[in-house]
Amino acid sequence: MTQSADLLFASLPYRVLPEAQIPVYQEMAKRDAGFYSQLEAAGFELDFGVDGSGLFLKYLRRGSGYYIDVGASQLIIDGRVKLANGQVSKITGSAVVMGDGTELEADVIIYATGYGSMNGWLADLISPEIADRVGKCWGYGSETPKDPGPWEGELRNMWKPTNVENLWIHGGNLHQSRHYSNYLALQLKARMEGLPTPVFELQATHHTR
Repeated sequence: MTQSADLLFASLPYRVLPEAQIPVYQEMAKRDAGFYSQLEAAGFELDFGVDGSGLFLKYLRRGSGYYIDVGASQLIIDGRVKLANGQVSKITGSAVVMGDGTELEADVIIYATGYGSMNGWLADLISPEIADRVGKCWGYGSETPKDPGPWEGELRNMWKPTNVENLWIHGGNLHQSRHYSNYLALQLKARMEGLPTPVFELQATHHTR
């Protein structure tokens, strides 16, 4: 049952999750070694996370730095999609100019800018002051890239009261949205019904925008 699977997966503490995921990705790397070596040969910058724990831990820690293959990887391997690494210096009428001066002719330029920070969205949608009062959203203090400590043990400011009254933050993949929306809804419902909802501790604001 989906509900049982959601509960089982959500019950794994973040402290032990990397240890559980590392052997999974080691097996994937071994099983699909030819596929990954072809990607790297084509210029794809590939890694399995700073500690080898793979995609889902990257997702929890930083919400970025991964790609779920839906076909583009084979296009890269086959040379139908070309890769260039580096910083964009400027865009001309017909090309992208890289930091090293290389010009890449282009008919269309698509800004695939990745995921935005939820804290950054708060600053844009409400105000920078409110975003700073809430503090960092997402990540749990793993001391890995883009997820500074201290250790929190759960995702920062997600699905629970924040330092701004009546401001709640919901997000995540399909599993998390399906599972944690129930808990968030119950907290809101209790308040609407006038039930006691004591908050024993709010998220400390260690990091702002």
